[in-house]
Amino acid sequence: DEISIPLFCESVMVHYAGTITTASGGNMARLSEQQARIYWRRNLSLMARLLVIWFIVSFGFGIILVDVLNQVQLGGYKLGFWFAQQGSIYVFVVLIFYYARKMAALDREFGVEEDE
Repeated sequence: DEISIPLFCESVMVHYAGTITTASGGNMARLSEQQARIYWRRNLSLMARLLVIWFIVSFGFGIILVDVLNQVQLGGYKLGFWFAQQGSIYVFVVLIFYYARKMAALDREFGVEEDE
């Protein structure tokens, strides 16, 4: 008996025997069920934190706090306008690189890094 849980790009099969395998037979096969749960919990926790930051920067700074931030100038532009037009995009790109770096470290920690 097995349970199939779709997770983004791979389908993870949790066997009652306690080992994890992927549809492609990837590196997750090395993890026990408990290790896999910890891994995914930490992955989702990181993703949630980064999405909160992006939401605050894009929606909070670009829409809600725009009038307060517009009192500050950045390169001749009002800061609220800058966040709405440029800043949230820059922050999003930085968050992508940060996520990639943190996930590479998490993959190494759990021994599931990509084979090159």
